[in-house]
Amino acid sequence: MTSLPIKTTAIKEKNLGIATVLAFALIPLSGFATDIYIPSLPTMAAKMNVSNVQVQLTLSIFLISYGVAQLFVGSLLDSFGRYKICLYALLIFAGASLVIAVTHNIYLIYLMRIIHGLSVGGIVVAKRAYFVDLFSGDKLKHYLSLFSIIWSTGPIIAPFVGGYLQTMFGWESNFYFLAGFALVFALLEFIFSGETLKHFTDFQLKKITGIYIDMIKTPSFTLGIVMLGLAYCMVMVYNMTGPFIIEHELKYSPIIAGYSSLVLGFAWMVGGFIGKATINKPFFRRLMMNSIIQMGFVIVMIISLRFVSNLASLIGFAFIIHVCAGFTFNNYFTFCLSKFPKNAGIAGGLTGGITYVIVSFLSYGVVNLFPAKDEQNLSFSYLVMILISVLVMFVIMRTKGKNEDIA
Repeated sequence: MTSLPIKTTAIKEKNLGIATVLAFALIPLSGFATDIYIPSLPTMAAKMNVSNVQVQLTLSIFLISYGVAQLFVGSLLDSFGRYKICLYALLIFAGASLVIAVTHNIYLIYLMRIIHGLSVGGIVVAKRAYFVDLFSGDKLKHYLSLFSIIWSTGPIIAPFVGGYLQTMFGWESNFYFLAGFALVFALLEFIFSGETLKHFTDFQLKKITGIYIDMIKTPSFTLGIVMLGLAYCMVMVYNMTGPFIIEHELKYSPIIAGYSSLVLGFAWMVGGFIGKATINKPFFRRLMMNSIIQMGFVIVMIISLRFVSNLASLIGFAFIIHVCAGFTFNNYFTFCLSKFPKNAGIAGGLTGGITYVIVSFLSYGVVNLFPAKDEQNLSFSYLVMILISVLVMFVIMRTKGKNEDIA
């Protein structure tokens, strides 16, 4: 079987700036793949005559496959390079998006969302490794600390665009948009990008397994991934329930649901900026203070529901909670990705993979425990995740003396 004539040469010096911009631009793809059709979830359920839980499952299926893909794609990227895998994955993602747009079969959509997750996993992990391949020291730390901020453009822009696409052209237009996005970036990658991996690792299963085990056995790394999962789970639980609360309970349009998600995406970005600005402050102290602030606001949110429950209160309290979640994610994401620079692909894949597996199962479980009914159920969902976060922070506190990188 003849392979496609795709170049494997390194990036040309004159194209390095453009290639870096492209790498940053693809970091939010996972957010786009979930958030763009969030305002369409109620309409999709109605049009396909399926339950809310069935259509919410399209988000969970993506997250699971995206997480699992990242667990294994890192070793492939370290052995076979970043460029080809990323380019092929973009084309596969575009094809799956087109299939979703033309079908109304929920089970075929489930299959395509699995393909979405696998392909996006390859793309995003390749682009994370891109920065570790080409940069080092303070410059690398600077770029890594920008990841969660850049990623947050997905939750900000995607639901805003999706709300209008849904209102003007129907839910299918969201996936036509994703297909076009992927095809454009595949073309740009082909023209301007290239291979960044300098030292290829032999694909030896025993050696790769040993690397995975060593990483997982590092307590600070593993606990950091758990905190990443809990932080993003707060966002995902809102994504799975917020549109139903806003459109069904509060009787607003998909456009308003999109604007609300945009505001909360901005909250995540604010948390990322605060995390970057305080990056040199004592690590444990600022993270524990952040957890205490989250706990305080969710308690006030639950108490205030006895007196007021409207769109302003819903978004107001969620905004503060999502700022804190973005702060947590920024700090731990920077730490985990810079922990093992010699195996950047595996470290990035393991970080993202376990994070999204945690998010997929925990968010789906929480949504089933507290269905998308009203603001009270959302506040209880937040409370459960924040309590778990505080518990994990106490575990981190107990390991503080044993792990200098957490001090």
